Amino acid sequence: MAGTRAPFGSWLLGPEGQSLRRLRVRVQLFLTLGITATHAIGAGVVVVLTLFVVPQPGGGRDLLVALAIAVPVYVGLALVVGVLWGTRVAFRSLRWALRGEEPSPADRRRSMRVPLQLAAVSAALWFGGVLLFTTLALWLAPARALGTAPTVAIGGTVVCAVTYLMAEFFLRPVSARALTGSPESRPRGLGVGGRMLTFWLLGTAAPLVGLGYAAVLALAQGDVSAERMAVEALAISGVVLVFGLLVTVLNARAVVAPLVSVRAALGRVQRGDLDQRVPVYDATELGLLQAGFNHMAEGLAEREHLRDLFGRHVGQEVARAAAAGDVELGGETRRVTVLFVDLVGSTTIAADRSPTEVVELLNGFFDVVVDEIAREGGLVNKFMGDAVLAIFGAPVDLPDHATRGLRAARAMVERLGREHPDLDCGVGVFTGETVAGNVGTRARFEYTVIGDAVNAAARLTELAKDVEGRALTCAETLAEAAEQEAAHWRAHDRVTLRGRIGETELFVRR
Repeated sequence: MAGTRAPFGSWLLGPEGQSLRRLRVRVQLFLTLGITATHAIGAGVVVVLTLFVVPQPGGGRDLLVALAIAVPVYVGLALVVGVLWGTRVAFRSLRWALRGEEPSPADRRRSMRVPLQLAAVSAALWFGGVLLFTTLALWLAPARALGTAPTVAIGGTVVCAVTYLMAEFFLRPVSARALTGSPESRPRGLGVGGRMLTFWLLGTAAPLVGLGYAAVLALAQGDVSAERMAVEALAISGVVLVFGLLVTVLNARAVVAPLVSVRAALGRVQRGDLDQRVPVYDATELGLLQAGFNHMAEGLAEREHLRDLFGRHVGQEVARAAAAGDVELGGETRRVTVLFVDLVGSTTIAADRSPTEVVELLNGFFDVVVDEIAREGGLVNKFMGDAVLAIFGAPVDLPDHATRGLRAARAMVERLGREHPDLDCGVGVFTGETVAGNVGTRARFEYTVIGDAVNAAARLTELAKDVEGRALTCAETLAEAAEQEAAHWRAHDRVTLRGRIGETELFVRR
């Protein structure tokens, strides 16, 4: 998973693997405290605006006394009802998550609608406040109803927008569980553009409408002083700025957090960590972006795994050429150095030891052989039982392939003597013309080399098993090797190798 301490955009929301108990406590606590505080502050601001800022023609002492009593009582009652009602609505839709169950498609849909349901609960409570306070105003001071109802309605609109965004934020861990494995291929709801416009209307346009409404009331009265109008304009502008900023910040964080999580995970993928995944907790196009990143990372990891397996079978250079689309059936004449190494007495080893011991010995033998071939840039072309065929100079050109092949032969014999003294081998190194390329069919082929050099290297390997140095080469190979490397070999014999007409001058490792 994504290696971050804040996978959901904030440390407040906890880690991905948090227990169900911790998740329940977090959701309950943050939703209750955050939404309660928002409603309480919103109610206080609306009361102040209604009683002291917005022009109210025909004010009355009885209304002020009634509001002073009704507002705290209603706000307190509304908060209690809202918490209980909202908790019931939320936890009924989120029951599957808090029980650790797998969500059904219906559970997913209900979970993603919880923020909207909580906003609807808030809207119902604020609508009740509009009815109550407007009724009081119509009963005790009818002229003040013109300012009371719109002010409470606009305040409720802003608070409901904040409630939605806060609920969406606090429910991200649950949304991530709901969207995990979801087959959705298109965004739910309004999408990013529609949501930006909607919350601009609710968080900025609605308060500005209230500011305009206050100006209309002031003009209708006709006797409002310039000083009072300035105070009213400043007060309402401040409220617009604060609540508009709050809605904008929450909405911006809802958009930015998924982008930041994807960008951070991309950085880790670029550094080679292909196990990165990001939690998908957004139901808009941003959620599709998060899910798309996860699919991409899974594809990259699978491709890298396949390439690694392919490279282990055919060699990394051949695998890279195949991945680039450069490998085709056919061959070419290449002058290469062929190294053939074979274990001595493998039949006896298999007879005297258990299968497990035999496999361990062979793996130790191959570890040394493959390591030294790779160190010199060679290609392990084939494993043939207890023997290995390696090529230096194909498919990648190596100008000093003879030197590399000889050096690898000496190194593997010396290492086997130190690290596996109970194993013995023969190594043959021969340089010559070969046909190198892909043989087989379009459906299945392999990269290999064919020619006299391969056969001669195999013959030298059999002879090397009976010489002290355990590694033989020929004059042709030493002629192309560097003088420093040639100094490690001495003349041994002249023989006619099976399959060849003339004699071959042999050299053995000193």
